[in-house]
Amino acid sequence: MPGIEECLLDVMALPGARGAAVLDWVSGLALGTAGEAPEDDRETAAAETAELARLAAEHQAFGARGEFPVEDVIVTTGSDFHVLRFVETGFDSSVLIHLWLDRSHANLALARLRLRHLATELVLG
Repeated sequence: MPGIEECLLDVMALPGARGAAVLDWVSGLALGTAGEAPEDDRETAAAETAELARLAAEHQAFGARGEFPVEDVIVTTGSDFHVLRFVETGFDSSVLIHLWLDRSHANLALARLRLRHLATELVLG
């Protein structure tokens, strides 16, 4: 079972991967990062990603408190994909994996499948 560093190395091997982070979406703190960060600012990227994740995870319009919790958040731009995969943990489940992909080289379906697998295997601590 991979830890944070192994998880990040694995996800960065995906086609089109530009950067990745494992972060606590409640506090906005990055637990680990690899590759590039949007605007070359890892702390701001982590805080802004956490804000988006909280919005999706805590609002009923997106399934919060419902039978089917949010699994992924996908943001697309003209040149990039951002995939946020929530990680279920035995404690508070406030961890996610953020993958930043170059849209022209990425396979979004493959990235989502790989992140889903890594999220179930990730060992924290």
